[in-house]
Amino acid sequence: MSKIFGIKDIEKAIKRDIDISDSMKEALLLWDRLYKNKPPWLEEREDLETLNIPAAIASELARLVTIEMESVITGKSNQEGQVSENERAEYLNKYYQNVISNLRVQTEYACATGGMVFKPYVVDDKLSVDYVQATDFYPIEFDSDGNLIAAVFPDVIQKGKNIYTRLEYHHLLQDGIYYIQNTAYVKEEGGTELGIEIDLTEVEEWENLEPELNLTGVERPLFSYFKMPLANNIDSNSNIGVSVYGKIPDILKQIDIQYSRILWEYEGTELAIDISLDMLEDGVLLPKGKDRIFRRLDTEDDSFYQVFNPDIRDTSLYNGLNKLLQRVEFNCGLAYGTLSDIQVVEKTAEEIKTSKQRSYSTIVDIQKSLQDSLENLIYAMDYLTTFYGLAPKGEYEVSFHFDDSIIIDEKSEQAILLQEVAAGLIKPEYYLMRRYGVEEEEAKKMLPDYKEEEYEEDEFE
Repeated sequence: MSKIFGIKDIEKAIKRDIDISDSMKEALLLWDRLYKNKPPWLEEREDLETLNIPAAIASELARLVTIEMESVITGKSNQEGQVSENERAEYLNKYYQNVISNLRVQTEYACATGGMVFKPYVVDDKLSVDYVQATDFYPIEFDSDGNLIAAVFPDVIQKGKNIYTRLEYHHLLQDGIYYIQNTAYVKEEGGTELGIEIDLTEVEEWENLEPELNLTGVERPLFSYFKMPLANNIDSNSNIGVSVYGKIPDILKQIDIQYSRILWEYEGTELAIDISLDMLEDGVLLPKGKDRIFRRLDTEDDSFYQVFNPDIRDTSLYNGLNKLLQRVEFNCGLAYGTLSDIQVVEKTAEEIKTSKQRSYSTIVDIQKSLQDSLENLIYAMDYLTTFYGLAPKGEYEVSFHFDDSIIIDEKSEQAILLQEVAAGLIKPEYYLMRRYGVEEEEAKKMLPDYKEEEYEEDEFE
């Protein structure tokens, strides 16, 4: 977790135990280091370079999860499908779209460290959302279903040599009671503890906050935990999410070792000319900018020179790297060819389908978890809107649309639809609806033999 202060300091301040084991704490810090391109094995060996595969995995999964994603808050629709407009839905959607626009980046962070928290708050009668990464909050309690219902969120401000810390403690209690506590502390820069407790009014940014709040009628936490839907192989008793690359740190280390071998192979096999010092002393001028090619040797043979130009063994080294990348893809639920060389995998149509299905299943699971967390976020936003009287009450509903092109080949799908139209299995307007994304009535008008009165008669019958 955060290196600013220790877990024991937090537990002492809120008088509650933090629900995280030492193994999970170490794993979170490792995943964070891997994502930031600072793996521990770089400190063990100075000759190693890194490919930064963890960040690539998190980035690609986030891209696939959120590509062409659409989600909108609207008024509730009636039986005829007509959507009622209301100020509550419009107000919520205005600030919700800010979250959607930032979702890809935040999803990448969640993939990297196993999860994150969306925490809405109100400032100047406007809704805002904090994005709290897994290393920046402290889980306190989970319910029997594994849902996070209590947590601490630190807020740190530095002014001069002083560091001010605010601990915001949330806890969903029984019977719809929701407890929020704010406490503030100050310490000098460089200290490892929270410091001395102070009044909230001593910090301008926190002077209007209440030390304690007891809210009623709350059904869900007023924050939303977006957790990766993966089994926890670090601590099976923990409800904390795990990184999408949490099962492969050893493979990642092997990849960096193999990559460093390739770099050394290119450096070690650079063209060189071993040449006697006497030849240089006799007035031989080195080509401008090429002096590194010539390696000076102290030899008795004053006419000695030898060209060093060995074959590069890059093919076998890259094959070894490619095999390791394929192991990463398999363990992270990615299709072969996402990171590895696609030319040497997926030889048959069945292999392609199986590989894409694995990736599709991974993406769908993350999308479901993301949708659940966004629905919980909207609930919290709606509650705060009511509590602070920011917009009139009104019913709303949320729509979600995720792109499925990762598994569906649109060109192949269209070809099949055309064949079915030619065989008389489906109506041509259905093909046009799928092809151009139009409604049925518009698709019928696109047909070359369209006659409005005929379609009206069919509908009347």
